[in-house]
Amino acid sequence: MNVWGVHNNVLTTELVDQGFISLGWDDLPDLSSIGGGREGLKSALAGADPDAKPRSIAGQAGVLTRFRDEMRIGDVIVAPYKPDSTINLGVVTSDYYFDPEARVHRHRRRVEWKRLGLPRTLFSQAALYEIGSVLAVFRVRRHVDEFLAALRSSGESLDEIAETVDRAAEQTATDDEIDEPRASRIERHTRDFVLETLHRKLSHEEFEEFTAALLRALGYQARVTQYSQDGGVDVIAHRDPLGVEPPQIKVQCKHKTGTVGAPEVQQLIGTQGLGELSLFVTLGAYSRDALAIERQRPGLRLLSGEDVVTMVLENYAELPEPWRAIIPLTRVLVVADAAER
Repeated sequence: MNVWGVHNNVLTTELVDQGFISLGWDDLPDLSSIGGGREGLKSALAGADPDAKPRSIAGQAGVLTRFRDEMRIGDVIVAPYKPDSTINLGVVTSDYYFDPEARVHRHRRRVEWKRLGLPRTLFSQAALYEIGSVLAVFRVRRHVDEFLAALRSSGESLDEIAETVDRAAEQTATDDEIDEPRASRIERHTRDFVLETLHRKLSHEEFEEFTAALLRALGYQARVTQYSQDGGVDVIAHRDPLGVEPPQIKVQCKHKTGTVGAPEVQQLIGTQGLGELSLFVTLGAYSRDALAIERQRPGLRLLSGEDVVTMVLENYAELPEPWRAIIPLTRVLVVADAAER
């Protein structure tokens, strides 16, 4: 049994809803019809894109070979889910097949998803860096035990799964090989660091204070409510200096990396008065029902952990120094993913 990392930045919810993984290369026909192994795939790729460099063709053929020929039924899939920056784990249940009716990504395999929406903070930074590969399909080699531990954990709560993963990470900790530090890997590593720091180093009360500081960095006036008497509202924000002009923004903070459901969002809505706005801030993601409420409710905004990280990175210089000391970052120029070597 092998463990494979699979990146898909084109398809989103249909991967889970319909139970499959997929690749692009939609200018190629059914890969089963292309003989000659990897060399045959290279020839097909070169024919589809005559201007492509030999090294690029070889890399693409490697991805297609892994997906078509090397992946087996029963292999484990680790699939980072970009929209909410979670990780899905599943098991391959079919051989390669071609879906001619699909609009895009016609090269597919069936997958039975076992764990959905796992926070990235469950896994070690080294494991996250490994699955940050720029390749669409790649073997996970050095941190297999962490992902298998999450897949096979008998616990259902995130805390129980985290304990299982932590034990696996401790037993297999090694000095990692140095991987090519391309831009996307460094960016993902930085985002994971920010999210992990906010989760591990802050208490819930400190997260409320941080949220207020982040809103002030965005240009709002913001204050934290009294912890014992907030009625589900943790921060009050507004544009005018005195806080007496509408609209007032009521903010609820959840210092967790799990999924926030509709009942928690409804609790915040219950505090929303006429002409007021509501903002929910979490380090995790939201359920479909919660996101449906946001679409239907004017004046409600749900910020996920990825949204929070984006705001931190875009407004880092405006954050007070004590918060920057907790999340130490520096700006650098890095090699772009598209750079040729």
